[in-house]
Amino acid sequence: MEPDAALHVGNYLNGAGKALDLDVDRMLSDEGDAVLRDVSAATRGRQEDEWRRQALDAFAQSGGKPVALPVETAGEGYTHDKGPDGTANWYLAVGSAMTNTTGVVTAVPGPDGKPQVTIDYQVNVWDRYNWDPGKVTPIGPTTVTDADMARMHTTGQAREFDMRGSSSVQQHDMSTGGAWPEPKEPGRDGTRTDIGRNGDAR
Repeated sequence: MEPDAALHVGNYLNGAGKALDLDVDRMLSDEGDAVLRDVSAATRGRQEDEWRRQALDAFAQSGGKPVALPVETAGEGYTHDKGPDGTANWYLAVGSAMTNTTGVVTAVPGPDGKPQVTIDYQVNVWDRYNWDPGKVTPIGPTTVTDADMARMHTTGQAREFDMRGSSSVQQHDMSTGGAWPEPKEPGRDGTRTDIGRNGDAR
């Protein structure tokens, strides 16, 4: 079984109900599963013009002094790619989840006096690890029904738990209209460093 899928099912079966941190950097940079990367990029792209406009308006109202505005996209549901055989790591570890982007947009005077607009942002993911009756899921060489796994929670043999995490902070120059940065390479523990996230686990 894939590493995160194994970790999560193990946490479910031990019955403690301990919340787990998601390594969102690895989720975003996974070459075999671009769903979260594409969903979050599309959401930021739709908001970029409005965030820039708000920052420029605030900059003008301040008389040209630096301004900083917190921003947040609405939570959006998505489902990880199953992979060709239905056993992809993040699909088995998380399945469907909620994501949003939070950040701070700043506008400061540039060398020519014109405002420079940037955003520091994080991608957030949250969900509750559970099993839904009516589905069948392959786990290693075995195929199990979600109803059987869900029954273990209702009978006290296992326990559902919350999962959540935030990516590393990234910065994007909103003055030039250039491309958003590629996700950072893995290598962090997935815990929040907090530009702020208001989403609650389901």
